[in-house]
Amino acid sequence: MKPKPFKLKRSFLLITILLLSMLASACGGAGGNSGTGTGGEASASNAAGSGSAKSGGNAAPAGKTKVVWWHSMGGELGTAADQLVADFNASQDKVEVEAIFQGTYDESLNKMKASMDSKSGPSLIQVYEIGSRFMIDSGAITPVQQFIDAENYDLSHLEENIMNYYTFDGKQYSMPFNTSNPILYYNKDLFKAAGLDPDKAPATYEELKKAAEALSKNGAPASFAIYGWFMEQFFANQGAEYVDNGNGRSAAATQSLVNEEAGVKTLEWWKSLIDSQAAINLGRKTDDTKKAFVAGQVSMTLDSTAGLRGIVDSVGDKFEVGTAFLPKPDGSSDGGVIIGGASLWVLNNKPEEEQQAAWEFIKFLAEPQTQAKWHIATGYFPITKKAYDEQIVKDNLAKYPQFQTAVDQLHASKPSLATQGAVMGVFPEARQIVESAIEEALDGSKSTKQALDDAAKAITDKIGNYNKTVKK
Repeated sequence: MKPKPFKLKRSFLLITILLLSMLASACGGAGGNSGTGTGGEASASNAAGSGSAKSGGNAAPAGKTKVVWWHSMGGELGTAADQLVADFNASQDKVEVEAIFQGTYDESLNKMKASMDSKSGPSLIQVYEIGSRFMIDSGAITPVQQFIDAENYDLSHLEENIMNYYTFDGKQYSMPFNTSNPILYYNKDLFKAAGLDPDKAPATYEELKKAAEALSKNGAPASFAIYGWFMEQFFANQGAEYVDNGNGRSAAATQSLVNEEAGVKTLEWWKSLIDSQAAINLGRKTDDTKKAFVAGQVSMTLDSTAGLRGIVDSVGDKFEVGTAFLPKPDGSSDGGVIIGGASLWVLNNKPEEEQQAAWEFIKFLAEPQTQAKWHIATGYFPITKKAYDEQIVKDNLAKYPQFQTAVDQLHASKPSLATQGAVMGVFPEARQIVESAIEEALDGSKSTKQALDDAAKAITDKIGNYNKTVKK
C-alpha cells in the first residue's frame, strides 16, 4: 500500500474549493446548521472550548509513528475526544496520535483541500456523512476496506445500520466514529399540565399536532429548527428516497426528489403547525430551539441524540425530559432514520506505515470500551453492539433511560436505500437550498409545493454541474 498522489481533477478541485468557500461564507452569515454539519458536531461558537485546538507540528516520541488526526469536535465533545486520544497514546509504544481541532466540518474539509498539494495535511480526518461522495470522488483516500481485508478484521460486531451508510459498491470506504439520529424531545411536566399522557409521546404528524395545540394553549408551543437534516430524515422515515438512482447509490444521483409526496406532506404539516400557532419558528439554529426547550419555553423540539447529554444536564431538576422516535405521517409503516454524524477517512498521500498507524487508532476507537466511554460522555450511540455489554453503559441507561430511545430507533429502522441515506457531491449546498425552501413555505412567501419545486430544480442543476466535473 504505497502512498499515492491525489488524483483530483484540477477543474474539480477548483470548483469544489470555490463552492465550499461560498458555502462556508453563507453559513457564517446565516448562522445555519449546514455550516456546522450534522448530528451534534462542534459549532464555531464552542470551538474555543476545545482543548485540542492547536496548530500541530509536534514530533512523535522516538520509535513511534505519528498520526495527525483532524477533527471537528469542539467544546465538551472535544474534551471527550481528547480523552480518547490520551487513552490510546497511553496504551501505545508504536503509534502517537496528535488530535487537532480544525473548526466545523466545512472548515476542516476546506483546509484538507488546501493541503492537497503539500504534505501538510492530516493522516486521518473526520468528515461529516454528507461529505462522503466528495471524499470518494476526490481519490485522496485509502478505503478502510483495504485494511479490513489485509487482516480479515471482523465487522460482525459493528452496527449494520451504521456501517451501511459508508458502504459503497460493497466496499467500506470509511469507519464511523460519531453517529447519531434525530429524536423528539418533550417536556413531561408540561404534558401533565396540559392533560396529556407524559408517558405516551406523539408518534405521528397528526398526534403531534393535537398535542402541540393543547400545549400551546398553556403557553408552551412546539418548535423545530429549520434544519435540512430533519427533512432528509422525514423522507427516510416514510421509506422515501431523497434523490434518484437508488438514493445515488446504484448510480450517481442526477435528480432531487425533495418535491415528491413525502416532502410536500411533511412541509404542509410543518406549516400547519406554524399557521395554527401550535409551533413557533425560531430559525435555523438548533441551539436556539434547544435553549428554548431547556428553559421550558417550548414543549417539544427535534434534535440529534448527540445533544442528549447536554440537554439532560442543562435541564437538571427543572422538569422531566422525555424522548421519543421521530414522528411520521399517519399510516406510514415503512422507513426509519438515517445515521448522522461523521466517519474517519485515511489519506493516501502519507507513507504506508503512517496509514497503517491511522488504522490502528481507528480500531481502538471502534472497541467496545472506547465506544462505551464516548457514548455516555456525549450521547452519540456506539457503533459496536458489544458496547452495550459494558457496565458503564448499563449504569448510564438505568439512570438516564432517555439514552435508550435513539438506540431503539436505530434498531427499529428497516434497512433500505431510503434509510441507508442519500449521497450526492453537492449535499452541503442541497441542504442549504432545502432550508431556504422551508423558510419560504413557513413565512408564506411561496406555496409549499412551489418552494419545494424550486428547491428540487436548483439542486438538480447543481448535481448536473458536479457530475460533469467528475465524469470519467
